[in-house]
Amino acid sequence: MNILIHPTYFPSIAHFVAITSAENVMFEVDDNFLKQTYRNRAYIYGANGKLALNIPVIHTQKNRQKYRDVKIFNETNWQDLHWKSLLSAYRTSPFFEFYEDELHTLFNIRANYILDYNLKCFEVICDCLQLDLNTSKSQIYQKTIEDTTDFRHLVIAKKEPAQPFDNYTQVFSDKHGFIPNLSILDLLFNEGPNALSYLESQTLIPH
Repeated sequence: MNILIHPTYFPSIAHFVAITSAENVMFEVDDNFLKQTYRNRAYIYGANGKLALNIPVIHTQKNRQKYRDVKIFNETNWQDLHWKSLLSAYRTSPFFEFYEDELHTLFNIRANYILDYNLKCFEVICDCLQLDLNTSKSQIYQKTIEDTTDFRHLVIAKKEPAQPFDNYTQVFSDKHGFIPNLSILDLLFNEGPNALSYLESQTLIPH
């Protein structure tokens, strides 16, 4: 299966369920940047429940801005804050230490563009999952693409997948229950090497 999907900030589990079932993954990079999406947001499981990690971006005065042209607002210490949030949420998880060093490097590199940073994060996550993929980038924006399953709708943060995914053990599940479709980081820290098998065993209904 060929799929078209957005590169996002530490993608949701739904994103990776779609990706692991694909033979070829094309990243949508030529669309317009929209607010309230996973392009610059990831959700993790904190001590008080679902927690959003947002990358601040610079919005231009223009009505429309291409995803590939959006710059990160690096005047804040957002990387330090995100890393501290991850430490607080997952330092007691079974596999945090296993991936800590590899992931920590992402919070020490300075990227100017959100798309470039997301692609770098994606690359590191694939290394952690030991997932080899055939990836490409879109050249122009197309509403429909032949012979390709369109998963671009998964970028909408407020829209959950139609069918539930299987539960797995989460750090604070005794407090707030199971929270589905968080960032891939939640699955990785809790399931470790079993994360890829979990992703491959789930199903996702195309839009």
